[in-house]
Amino acid sequence: MSAATPESVTTGPNSQGSLYLLSLDYDRSINEPYLEVLESLDSKKGWRYEAVKWMVVFAIGVCTGMVGLFVDFFVRLFSRLKFHIVQNSVEECSEKGCLAVSLLELLGFNLTFIFLASLLVLIQPVAAGSGIPEIKCYLNGVKVPGIVRLRTLVCKALGVLFSVAGGLFVGKEGPMIHSGAVVGAGLPQFQSISLRKIQFNFPYFRSDRDKRDFVSAGAAAGVAAAFGAPIGGTLFSLEEGSSFWNQGLTWKVLFCSMSATFTLNFFRSGIQFGSWGSFQLPGLLNFGEFKCPESDKKCHLWTAVDLGFFILMGILGGLLGATFNCINKRLAKYRMRNVHPKPKLVRVLESLLVCLTTTLVVFVASMVLGECRPLSSTNHGGNSSLGLQDSSSDEVNSSIKTFFCPNDTYNDMATLFFNPQESAILQLFHQEGTFSPVTLSLFFLLYFLLSCWTYGISVPSGLFVPSLLCGAAFGRLVANLLKSYIGLDHIYSGTFALIGAAAFLGGVVRMTISLTVILIESTNEITYGLPIMITLMVAKWTGDLFNKGIYDIYVNLRGVPLLEWETKAEMDKLRASDIMEPNLMYVYPHTRIQSLVSILRTTVHHAFPVVTENRAYEREFMKWDQLISNNIKFKKSSILTRAGEQRKRSQSMKSYPSSELRNVCDDHIATEEPPETEDMLQQMLERR
Repeated sequence: MSAATPESVTTGPNSQGSLYLLSLDYDRSINEPYLEVLESLDSKKGWRYEAVKWMVVFAIGVCTGMVGLFVDFFVRLFSRLKFHIVQNSVEECSEKGCLAVSLLELLGFNLTFIFLASLLVLIQPVAAGSGIPEIKCYLNGVKVPGIVRLRTLVCKALGVLFSVAGGLFVGKEGPMIHSGAVVGAGLPQFQSISLRKIQFNFPYFRSDRDKRDFVSAGAAAGVAAAFGAPIGGTLFSLEEGSSFWNQGLTWKVLFCSMSATFTLNFFRSGIQFGSWGSFQLPGLLNFGEFKCPESDKKCHLWTAVDLGFFILMGILGGLLGATFNCINKRLAKYRMRNVHPKPKLVRVLESLLVCLTTTLVVFVASMVLGECRPLSSTNHGGNSSLGLQDSSSDEVNSSIKTFFCPNDTYNDMATLFFNPQESAILQLFHQEGTFSPVTLSLFFLLYFLLSCWTYGISVPSGLFVPSLLCGAAFGRLVANLLKSYIGLDHIYSGTFALIGAAAFLGGVVRMTISLTVILIESTNEITYGLPIMITLMVAKWTGDLFNKGIYDIYVNLRGVPLLEWETKAEMDKLRASDIMEPNLMYVYPHTRIQSLVSILRTTVHHAFPVVTENRAYEREFMKWDQLISNNIKFKKSSILTRAGEQRKRSQSMKSYPSSELRNVCDDHIATEEPPETEDMLQQMLERR
């Protein structure tokens, strides 16, 4: 199990400085109060408890779907408004020569949105980033303060809304996982720390074990709502999330994921298409239907010969992902040393600088580096596939940008940059012959560098969609090169774009099983199962030769004591005696405050064993996992005898940091104990 030691406290640096991390106790404590509860629990109460848990799981899925609907609706609203105004301005200013005004309008929109997103992160710093590393730590036993608060959910949802609408190369799918986890942690409690007036007398689900189960279900629901992949969300929670799992939890997590998917599908289909109950839009990101043109009889989605190219693309994707992680890790370390220690306003300025640079690059590249390519029937056929993503014909027609191009032509670079990222992914997946190799190369290079710089700044941001878009451009580039220079006319460019997206995303996040199922469910094409699985495996193996996945890198940068699934080879040769402290610090059930203060001042850790002289007395001191002093039931021995016993043990261990035992009753000699009651710790040290 990848959990820290229960009931321990540790400290470690994170992006905001020193952070106190508490570990969660996921194992049941078998004590007398717990046994009393079990004895009073009959079959009727057990069925009621299980029924309430299923209802809560369903409510978590529905609420997560509603959060995804809220984010998606306003992202589309703001993006549509921004692109409509800027596009009209560019078309007018291209004739009048006032492009500076169009650029200022675009900068005004983007900088305003990013400024609001940065302010929300200042209110709740843990809302920055995707939140997946923190949720992974929580599900593995390390409780990061504030990570599942209601305030975090509000700042996360609003922040990612402004981040995506502000034109940054970030996605909303990653933060959806964090949002679902917050819903799973808070909804079953029926109380809020942020809003203390919200208090209900709900006696269930107060243990860390129940909270962990609901957070696992919420994280899976977030994946299901983001990609329309309930099975993939369940596998994500199992593979990348919790290390504590049981068979009963599998059904609950899958049920929660299904609830989130169909809730989001129901409302999105009704809002965008007006057909309530049709279930046409399962997730926030839909890859559309992969289908060869009917006019091309030689076209196949993929063949056995293409597997060799897919393996090579997996190797390249692993190398690109490792490069992305290496550069981003260096940037994160630079931020921790030079940005985070400074006033919080500096973080806002950094976010605004990234937004300013991204907007300038997008605008200039679209105007200068784009090529005017002719509109053909192939393009119009490709546009029809965009109907799965857009809600009206106006949005379908607006996906083709004609900036600075004559009639019957369009700007291929502006078509990729001046569209929402989901629309750009669909264009790379489903449009044939619309992007030149030069355009794809420049787009991939610019998007790679800017997305690497963006991930880690103080705004809520996801990494799935930027990685998919960057990888899709890489895959289309490979397909164009194979068609142009090798003469492989039978290949389907959309398949290579999908494999490129899987290779790059797998090289960055190093996910295998869950990512394979997510991509298959997003494409609704089971025939892609084998190439996607092979590509992801090769990308992961290649990337692991150089560094870890991006989420594991951020876990290490934050100093979270997370145990790996597998130990290193040199650790298998160690024994407990090689890492044990030779001078053991321990306390007794009855200890003076002076002794405890002295121990805390002379040690760097905060966990100490509690030892007793007679094992028959141990049960008298233990209740609710805490040591208490029971002066009524405790058989009082004489003060002189107890002081002598403590003095004898202190002299044998030679590690007690207090002078308490030396100063008490020096004139009295303790009675000698029989050999069978000799202290076990003393025997262990003598044996060592």
